[in-house]
Amino acid sequence: MGEATAYSLAAEGAAVAVLGRRRDRLEELADKVRADGGTALVVEADITDRRQVAAAVESVVAELGRLDTLVNNAGFMGVGQAVDSPLGEWEHMLEVNVQGLLYTTHAALPHLLRAAEDSPRRVADLVNISSTAGRVARPGTAVYNLTKFGVNGFTEALRQEVMQKRLRVSVVEPGTVDTELSSHLRDGVRQAIERQVEGMELLRPEDIADAVSYIVTRDRRVSVNEILVRASEQTW
Repeated sequence: MGEATAYSLAAEGAAVAVLGRRRDRLEELADKVRADGGTALVVEADITDRRQVAAAVESVVAELGRLDTLVNNAGFMGVGQAVDSPLGEWEHMLEVNVQGLLYTTHAALPHLLRAAEDSPRRVADLVNISSTAGRVARPGTAVYNLTKFGVNGFTEALRQEVMQKRLRVSVVEPGTVDTELSSHLRDGVRQAIERQVEGMELLRPEDIADAVSYIVTRDRRVSVNEILVRASEQTW
């Protein structure tokens, strides 16, 4: 979803900075953006390390001049009954889905507020990618629910804090998307998830990228606070 979103925003004319741990994947995306005439900056960093994140944000601003939009897309999903779940899996969900999002947000906020004041658009955007799991709690997803309900609550509170300063804070809640999110699940758990969505036409990453692009390209008078995107056959 992050890759599709970066490519979509670049197609809208944005200079994009792509941040993540896997430099080869980032370089591949950046090359694709540049081949289509766009501007892409590769920033290798682990969002669970707050020093790396802070340095990454500063390097983006130094290279591109300012920061108008932040999309917090990184996520990790661990699924399974609580009694059988490894504690390390819970910790990793908290590190990526909560702490990582907080580190990037904290580092970016001063720059976003500055962009809202003096950039040509006179508005800035912070978009958090949550999940339908931030709305609906189900057996086997307790800690994932914890992180995504938390993202939703944080997003709304922050939105109210900064809305008078023309920093728009939004949340996108995807349902089942055809990504690698479930590829790391434990044996047995992964198969159960695959059976659950068997026969369902999953969302594509581009569908979520469309939602993000819609949010950040509205006129400054418009604030789209929340977009819920489910696969057409999804009930949860």
